[in-house]
Amino acid sequence: MDRALVSGDWRLVREFYLTTFESFLEINAAFKREANAPFNTIEDSGINFKFINTVFDALPQTPPDIQKCVLKGIINSLLREWKGPRTKDDLRAYFILVQNPQYSHTSTYVIYAHLLRQIASLSEADHHFLLHWFKKLSPRRFKQLLERLLQFVSTRLFPATPDDLPPISKCSWWIPSATRVLALLNAANSLSTPPIVAYTDFYNIALDHIDIMAEYRIWQCNGNSSKFSFCQFPFILSAAVKKAIIQRDSEQQMISIARQSLVDKVSRRQRVDMNLLFLNIRVRRTQLLADSLDELSRKRAELKKKLRVTFVGEAGLDMGGLTKEWFLLLVRQIFHTDYGMFTYLKDSYCHWFSSWKSDSLSEFQLVGTLMGLAVYNSIALDIHFPPCCYKKLLTPPVVPCDQNTPVGMATLGLDDLQQVMPDLAHGLNELLSYEGNVEEDFYLTFQIFQEEMGVVKSYNLKPGGDKIPVTKLNRKEYVQLYVDFLLNKSIYKQFAAFYYGFHGVCASDALMLLRPEEVEVLVCGSLDLDMAALQKEVQYEGYTKTDTTIRCFWEVVLAFPVELQRRLLHFATGSDRVPVGGMAHLNFKISKIDVSTDWLPISHTCFNQICLPPYKSRKELKHKLTIAISNAEGFGLE
Repeated sequence: MDRALVSGDWRLVREFYLTTFESFLEINAAFKREANAPFNTIEDSGINFKFINTVFDALPQTPPDIQKCVLKGIINSLLREWKGPRTKDDLRAYFILVQNPQYSHTSTYVIYAHLLRQIASLSEADHHFLLHWFKKLSPRRFKQLLERLLQFVSTRLFPATPDDLPPISKCSWWIPSATRVLALLNAANSLSTPPIVAYTDFYNIALDHIDIMAEYRIWQCNGNSSKFSFCQFPFILSAAVKKAIIQRDSEQQMISIARQSLVDKVSRRQRVDMNLLFLNIRVRRTQLLADSLDELSRKRAELKKKLRVTFVGEAGLDMGGLTKEWFLLLVRQIFHTDYGMFTYLKDSYCHWFSSWKSDSLSEFQLVGTLMGLAVYNSIALDIHFPPCCYKKLLTPPVVPCDQNTPVGMATLGLDDLQQVMPDLAHGLNELLSYEGNVEEDFYLTFQIFQEEMGVVKSYNLKPGGDKIPVTKLNRKEYVQLYVDFLLNKSIYKQFAAFYYGFHGVCASDALMLLRPEEVEVLVCGSLDLDMAALQKEVQYEGYTKTDTTIRCFWEVVLAFPVELQRRLLHFATGSDRVPVGGMAHLNFKISKIDVSTDWLPISHTCFNQICLPPYKSRKELKHKLTIAISNAEGFGLE
């Protein structure tokens, strides 16, 4: 290549590319580490990855006629008549060809589509080999392959110039084929520890603009049958799309119920009360928890209606602010350590269910209901459960018909315990890796001890556990039973109530589309801060964006370290996270307050609002703002 670039004589390069890509046989001859070795294992494809990368990286630098001859060779290879099952050499050829960078151009999409269809139609056993080989790609190559596939789907859905591609009626199989190959990459990514790329890298934002409810209805009617729907492949759908599906699905269920209620009223010639359309919650501030529990228990059939909150004895129409205040106050009260429902674990900065608090199951159900209502009403809650909580919440994702079926009993391991009780997880890891005499040195049995309200209680992890010593042979079983006891069995009643509360609001097949991480994002919001995006979306009251105070504010905030930016968001909104859909969904407001500049900024978290005195300098604003956001307690309610 180097000589050809200097001399302009491409004959040797042309001959190489022409020969290499003219058949699957030649592809294997060029790229296998040993031409005659079988390489029939999932762990070793036998491919020289470095040479593949070199060949494909050089291809775009070659003259157009060489690039065309490569594509022509691929066409001939794909058109070959197949007899019998594919060989491992065929799988190697597919694996190599799909990495070709030429598929970034729409002019090659017809060839790319045929390649993808052949890969998608391989047997399950062949797919098993391919996904394990995909795991061996470097993160950079893996992401390039992923991005080409996503671009192919997006361009087929929304072509910049429709004439560049065949009519959609003649190539309806393009998108299903590409999506099935994406599923192989997703499986490879999920099997990798750690994942090769973030799960969010599989999101195709173009799908935010299709009729997703039509896709959802196809999936509901046909499941994972031959009729294609993007909902069969939820990894490609963003959290925002999944949230929209849950909300619209719940709305449709509630509209149906509300319509029947209205019809019944009209048929009996009764006056129609428009309050029928809302979940109306009336609470006293002094009895907030008891009143909320009573209201939600009585109105369980109305939970999917639009929420409207009234504080007894206070004037004001709920335009969203009262609803948010109700959430904030309730969450603050429920999660307070004095209340005892949840234990705050300082080592992991999260809350966990109190195993001894089994006399207030209705209150655990209330917490689950609150989380469901928050998702349904687009409120980000400032709560901190560990990731395994959301795994449990999706076990199973749809409430079982049989009430005796256990719920929330997820398969959890030491990695999950590490996120809740890191010190204990570390100790159990040491037990598993200990080289000495486990029985004599640790002197453990299959009985554990827990302190509950100052009283130490013992629990057997299996029948007769107090008489069964932990040995080198059974220590894995001991650790598995210990983790299962702590994260599942010891809190079963509490979590089951919590589970039923959440699913009472978000009962939808759409929950089957969600990953545990996405449930957390729907409930608590995203950690991805973009203050520049917030600057574009902010509303001003009493100020304009050109005023000195506002210009100073954004200069200071954009220069803040991430930790202070989070504190600012928490100060203004009650949460340091961003709602699903981004900063635009915050409805963030900066208002002018005509007081002395000696005052600190004030926040109204119920309205996502900051009130700024008319500071005249950047230095003064930074000093006062930093003090305010660094010393705000609780939710900073005003």
